[in-house]
Parts: sequence; structure tokens; C-alpha cells
Amino acid sequence: MANNHLVLLAGATGLVGGLALAGLLRRAEAEHFRVCAPTRRALKLTHPRLDNIVVDPANAAGMQQILQALSAKGMPVSSFICALGTTLRAAGSKDAFAAIDRDLVLALADIARQRGARQALLVSSVGANPRSSNFYLRIKGEVETGMVAAGFERVDILQPGLLLGERAGPPRAGERIAIHLAPIYNMLLAGPLRRYRAIDAKSVAAALIALNGAAGNGVARLTYSEIVGAASAASL
Repeated sequence: MANNHLVLLAGATGLVGGLALAGLLRRAEAEHFRVCAPTRRALKLTHPRLDNIVVDPANAAGMQQILQALSAKGMPVSSFICALGTTLRAAGSKDAFAAIDRDLVLALADIARQRGARQALLVSSVGANPRSSNFYLRIKGEVETGMVAAGFERVDILQPGLLLGERAGPPRAGERIAIHLAPIYNMLLAGPLRRYRAIDAKSVAAALIALNGAAGNGVARLTYSEIVGAASAASL
């Protein structure tokens, strides 16, 4: 990958995004690129290779601010990494959830494409399907479809199961119990069911870092085994 370019990272305040940010900045120092991370609140982390764009992206003015900030850097965006996501409870309604997990993600992808990005890396969910009867999985499937249609030369879609790791904020309903039981049910999920295993958020973040800037074109969907395999090429 050429030097003097930008990586646009969405979701830097989340579990996977925060881990990915730290690893990306280590790569950025060695490879001389910058990481642009739009967030609603300022990141606590500062770094000479990090541009934290504090903005409300939920409106047209906010999106325009992000585009202007990227343009002002005078260098192209090489890739768009998206670890952005919320929950129905946090969003407050199905419409609000879709506005964040689908519409905002695809709007940021469009900005990245405008600035020249050839690759998109998306954290989705195992079971994502635009025709699913499950609302969450349907939205995840729709954003996958939109990302593929956005015009990137290469799209890497990570489809993890339950994410293991310490999240900020209040625990999600039932999540602590599921995390506690994960070592047991992971052993039971073999063969075709292996894709549904719970996975450490560090592995998902490491896979994003390893895949960023990868050569080749097309669309790749990675579930548990492929994510773990990709993660082995990077360390956090």
C-alpha cells in the first residue's frame, strides 16, 4: 500500500473499533498513513497519526463536515473500516437502529468512495441476510448488500458470533450469561455450526488490521474460522 493516505475508521468508541484503532495506529507509524475516526464524543486517545473528527453524523451537515475534514488532508482515503453498531435498546426504536446500523454506515461508505477508497472492511454478524425474518439480521444483511453495491474494488465482510470482551457502559441483556457459557457451547458448535461460535473481540479487530490494505478484488465473507485465521497475521 502506498504511503501518504488515510484510513477512515467508523466505530472507534466501540469494543472492536477501539481495539482496531490501537492496532491501526501502530501500523500507521510504520507505513506512514493516517487514521481518521469520526466520533460523537472526543476520543481519550491522542496520537500523531490520528485525526479524531468530533461530529454528529446523523445529519447532512455532520456528513459534510466529515467529507470536508477528509478533503482538507490533501490525500486519498485508501480504505473504509466499519465497526459501527448499536442495539435496539440503545437506539430506542427499529427506525433509529436502522438509521445507525444501515443508513449511517452506507453514508460513510459513500464518503470513503468519494475520497478514493478501494477497499471496505465491515463488521457484520453471523446469519446476516437481507431476507431474514429477524429484524437485526435483516438490517445487517441489507448493509452488507449496500456495501457490496457501493463500488469498492474489494469488500471484506466479517460475520462474527457473540463478541467476547469488556464493553463500556451497562451490560447488554442476557450477554453476561451468554459470555459465561461461551466456553461450553463453543465446544458443541462443530462442523457447519462452528461459524456460530463466540469469538474474542481482539480476534475480530486483529483480522481487520491484517486485512486492511490486502491486494485483490471481489467480496469475501469471513465467519469464525476465517476470522481467527486472518487474525493470526496480526497482533494486538
